[in-house]
Amino acid sequence: MPELPEVETIKRELRPLLVGRTIVGASVGWEGCVDRPSLEEFGEQIAGRRIEEVGRRGKFLVFTLSGGLTLLVHLRMTGSLLVKEASTPWEPHTRLCLGLDDGQELRFVNVRKFGRLYLVADAEEVLGGLGPEPLDEDFRVEDFCALFESRRGMIKPLLLDQHFIAGLGNIYADEALFQARLHPQRKADTLTSDELCRLHESIRDVLRAGIKDQGTTVSDYVRPDGSKGTHQYSLLVSGRAGEACRRCGATIERLVVGGRGTYICPRCQETPSRSGQRGTAAGVRR
Repeated sequence: MPELPEVETIKRELRPLLVGRTIVGASVGWEGCVDRPSLEEFGEQIAGRRIEEVGRRGKFLVFTLSGGLTLLVHLRMTGSLLVKEASTPWEPHTRLCLGLDDGQELRFVNVRKFGRLYLVADAEEVLGGLGPEPLDEDFRVEDFCALFESRRGMIKPLLLDQHFIAGLGNIYADEALFQARLHPQRKADTLTSDELCRLHESIRDVLRAGIKDQGTTVSDYVRPDGSKGTHQYSLLVSGRAGEACRRCGATIERLVVGGRGTYICPRCQETPSRSGQRGTAAGVRR
């Protein structure tokens, strides 16, 4: 967290505020937040650069700067980006501020210090290993099914692997698996073509719903103006252990799958033993 919908929301809200602005300097609250280059080089290289575009790749925010440099920001678990007047005090846990030519600052706030900034000449140096974007128009169900060829692990850890598919995190993986009626411990090579089609559609549906609601705020995620998202009120399983399933009335359960807290409806999502590990991921019938 933040996941794709939260990062996409931040991107969309930062774009009109930042595109065309020039960065006048950087102030650092914690040196470890800059992954590359060195902190001294970071300050020297970023000053005077104009922000030409704000984009997203997976869970990374991508700032295209003048002069051929790109600033990448990964918020990790607790990071946020706020746009504030430079005259206002820094928020607690502010790790870095970029001063802008209009008297405002872009502030990187990160409670647990996991987030990182990368200033690079080639964005692929950092982003090159990411999997496909699940919301791309050309990411067809056939392409999704092809990802599962020769895969045998449990489905949920696979969906969380950013090299497999970019942008999914714990919350939206649980929601997508619930919508597709798939147990998170099902093995990838047991999924039928119909099940993969359902999962492809469910992933795209839950991500689009999260974006529509400006993201899910369950702890630290906030939008650039400090306001919260609202998708937490629409979650069907995530964080709802002990509550009734809104689809069938069964009690939502919490499991640990691949080391991650996981929420399921035991009635809507058959266990692997009950589903018989049936089927194959051979592809989509055309």
